[in-house]
Amino acid sequence: MTTSPSSRTSARTPTPERRLPGGPVLQDSVTEAIATAFFEELASSGYARLSLEAVAKRAGAGKAAIYRRWSSKLEMTVALASAVAVDAAGEIDTGTLRGDVLAFLTDVAGALRHSLPSRIVPDLLAECARNPELAQALFTAVRDTRRANATRMLERAVERGELPPEVDRELALDLLAGPLYWRLAVIRTPTAPDYLDRLTDKLLAAFTA
Repeated sequence: MTTSPSSRTSARTPTPERRLPGGPVLQDSVTEAIATAFFEELASSGYARLSLEAVAKRAGAGKAAIYRRWSSKLEMTVALASAVAVDAAGEIDTGTLRGDVLAFLTDVAGALRHSLPSRIVPDLLAECARNPELAQALFTAVRDTRRANATRMLERAVERGELPPEVDRELALDLLAGPLYWRLAVIRTPTAPDYLDRLTDKLLAAFTA
């Protein structure tokens, strides 16, 4: 999760073009330009003020190019945001629970310290409180996938004997995500070089308490 939305999008477009069934060819270079423009515009204006016209202008494309790919601002937001978040939340398996937790926190910290996600994530969370449709779509695509990956990380630790079988998985997932997000996204306080290591040790102690 240490790369920007635009670089994540670029990494997922290995072929030069694709065709919609019975429709026009969609050039991946245009899709990539639109995705990059979308994240930059979202970070700049926020979801509520985001317009597809502004995204198209920033991308140097026509508005029709957006509608050939996504039917609405909501669909575009969910598709692009979830693609980046889910790609960044790939399976982590270092062989130890401590290594997995530290790798997880390092990815999250990298994203929250990046200029685009640090503005986009809090804005989307705030918008979800006002927009139930957006909330449901994003939570299904992003939250559920990320928590499923983290749950598998805990299950592997149980299988290795690093965590007791009765570990409170729901509480562990909350602890895994909450403190770092609070520190970097809410109160925006700088961290010492060893902060993630210390946080990892505290989390492991809490998991086994």
